[in-house]
Amino acid sequence: MHPENTLRRRLLIAGAAGLAAAGAVPGTAQARDAEAVEPDIDSTATWNARSPQGTIGVLRYRPSRIVVHHTVSANTTDFSRAQAHTHAHWVQDLHLDKNGWVDTGYHFLVSRGGWITEGRHGSLQALTGSRNFVLGSHTSGQNDQAIGIACEGAYHAGAVPPDAQWDVLVALCAYVCERYGIPSARLYGHKDYGETLCPGVYHDLLPRLREEVAAVRAA
Repeated sequence: MHPENTLRRRLLIAGAAGLAAAGAVPGTAQARDAEAVEPDIDSTATWNARSPQGTIGVLRYRPSRIVVHHTVSANTTDFSRAQAHTHAHWVQDLHLDKNGWVDTGYHFLVSRGGWITEGRHGSLQALTGSRNFVLGSHTSGQNDQAIGIACEGAYHAGAVPPDAQWDVLVALCAYVCERYGIPSARLYGHKDYGETLCPGVYHDLLPRLREEVAAVRAA
């Protein structure tokens, strides 16, 4: 079943109590952590990624924050899993062939249809183990500190993220925060660390993202 349906249903069950608590008593949504929903993530093997062009560094400690991006790709109305894989290839090709990087710069990508793909090789295995993470190439000065999550699409000029993408971004951030012990408040946008417009409207939505992630974790 499409994650727009399955994850939203599970999020409503898991997060409703936390959202209610957050509305009734400010700050209580972060008072305790529970198990966040583990979202489905398609590995690099699943979407048949190209091999890295070199060695990917593994950092023997946990990241301290998440940085949200957008990929400035087309705002497609194709919400299929196949499109998520096509988008993952598009990003990897850009980063390998144009930027000359070792692999996709982001750790994870969230499609407009609500599908999650692993970006840089090794990111999913490291997340599952929750002790290490791989060195990314997504935010200058933060690559050895932050998990980079990129949302498919361009969100300048008032573009609105699809509900499926938003819901799954919340689920993924909650899961990453839980696995790595990252406070729910430590969610940032690319523009917090450099001269860029990225992640567009997602930057304005960060307060809501932090609140909903905290609520899911507290449910």
